[in-house]
Order: sequence, then C-alpha cells, then structure tokens
Amino acid sequence: MKKLIATFAALTAGSPALAATGPFFSLTNTNFVVLISFLLFLALLVYLKVPGLLGKQLDKRAEGIKSELDEARAIREEAQTLLASYERKQKEVQGQADRIVAHAKQEAAEAAEKAKEDLKVSIERRIKAAEEQIASAEASAVKEVRDRAVTVAVAVAKEVVAKEITATQANKLIDDSIADVEAKLH
Repeated sequence: MKKLIATFAALTAGSPALAATGPFFSLTNTNFVVLISFLLFLALLVYLKVPGLLGKQLDKRAEGIKSELDEARAIREEAQTLLASYERKQKEVQGQADRIVAHAKQEAAEAAEKAKEDLKVSIERRIKAAEEQIASAEASAVKEVRDRAVTVAVAVAKEVVAKEITATQANKLIDDSIADVEAKLH
C-alpha cells in the first residue's frame, strides 16, 4: 500500500499541472481548466439525476436483497415448521406403534393364558370322562359278578332244595310266598 502511495506521489509531483505558472483563474492554467471541467461534469451528472438513479438502483438492489432474505427466512421458518411437524408425527407414530406392540403383547399373553385355561379344562373333562368310564366299567363288572353269583346261588339253591324238600314242603313254601306277596301288595 505504501508503495502505491509513493508511486502516485512521484507521478503527480512531476506533472505539468504543477509546473503551470501565472494566475490561477485563467483558461491557460490547466489546473483551473480541469477544475472547471470536473465541476461541469458533476453539474451534468446532477442535472441528469445520475445520483438519484444510482440511489434508486442501490435501493432497488437493497430491496431485492431484502426480499430474497425475507423469502429465505420464510422458507426457513416453513422448513422448521415442517420439520417440527414431521418430528411430532414421527413421535405420534412411534407412540402408536409402541401402543400397538404393547396391546399385541397383552393380547398374546391373554391368549396364552386362555389357552392354558382351556387346556386345563379339557384335561379335567377328559379325566372326568375317564373316571366315569372306569366307574361305569367297575359298576358293570360288579353287576356282572353279582348276576353270576345270583345265577350260581340260584342253581346251587335249586339243587339243594330239590334234594332236600318234599312236595308238601314245596306247596307250603309257595303258599307262604303268595301270602307274603298279597300282604305287601295290599
């Protein structure tokens, strides 16, 4: 930077404008002519409203940048809103999934418990049916043994009675039996 300033000073120090002599307000003085030209240039720029146009262009550019920034902010806020919405929905869906899994586990446990109960009832019913079959078979066997015993006893009694009883005793037994039956019927 210092080199640039030194170079500029060296160039302007030896310029013919500094070498001009004579009155300053003369058209022969180059400094005065340059000053007048510069002032006329500035006046022309003001007359043509260049500073206003430059200001308008700068304002327009600033408004464009501001509107782009506002749009970027709005898009960012919308993106944050969408992100928050999706995060909330994700939490809701996760909560719902957790509830569904918990409900499914509970239903599975209840179904397993019911299956155990049903199995227990089925086993008890089969045991009861088997016990009833055993009792029936036992009763049938006892009845068969009794029937056999009665048949054998009747056969033995028949033989004993046939050997030891006489006709008068048999008639007396028949009469006693008929009397006994008559007494019980009346």
